[in-house]
Amino acid sequence: MVIPAKDVDEKIKQKISAMPEGLALGMTPQQLADLAAFLSEDPARKPKLGPETALWNGRDFAGWTYHLSDPKKKMEDVWSIDGGEIVCKGNPVGYIRTTADYTSFVLTLDWRFDPKKGPGNSGVLLRMVGQDRVWPKSVEAQLMSRDAGDIWDIDDFPILVDPARTDGRRTVKLQPCNEKPLGEWNHYEITLDRGELRLVVNGELQNRASWVEEVPGKICLQSEGPRSTSATFACGRSCRRRR
Repeated sequence: MVIPAKDVDEKIKQKISAMPEGLALGMTPQQLADLAAFLSEDPARKPKLGPETALWNGRDFAGWTYHLSDPKKKMEDVWSIDGGEIVCKGNPVGYIRTTADYTSFVLTLDWRFDPKKGPGNSGVLLRMVGQDRVWPKSVEAQLMSRDAGDIWDIDDFPILVDPARTDGRRTVKLQPCNEKPLGEWNHYEITLDRGELRLVVNGELQNRASWVEEVPGKICLQSEGPRSTSATFACGRSCRRRR
């Protein structure tokens, strides 16, 4: 309730708290910490961003490394650069990832699949932590054809999602698929601001989550089997960390 200032005749500071006494006695230290964090955050506010930087330089894989399920294979067996774009062959499965850690940021990238090879599959792994393996602990922004905007929780990464849209590790997108026809570029805007995650596909909010564990981690692009063979990325044209 909001009372206009002109209607207020007098303001008196209360000497007794409006919060009942002993309210916190039944709460654990972690619950108290979570409550304090919740009250101090405003999920609706826009993140304060630093300068825009390129996550990928468009020429080589400086600042990136890789992990594949077949240790005998090299990065160039799966990943290549063609005309300023990253091309993924899809096999063996694995990913390329940043060597630097990122916690809060807005990441934009573009992707498309070769229509001659049919629908594709890939994903962007966020706040990847722990050892390199298939698949590492992280939150995935899905890129599988017709499913872009879904969220996947890999290895029980702490995150709060809508239970009504969640089946196991997958939280389906909010809106019907809005991907462009195969062969055309799609645009992803991924905002991970402290505990808040927003996935915007081609300008439309497709998913959101809260209480994402706030830890520094890698950003990865997946090579995910035969359906990844047509994946092409104009990756990381814009990455802005939160100040």
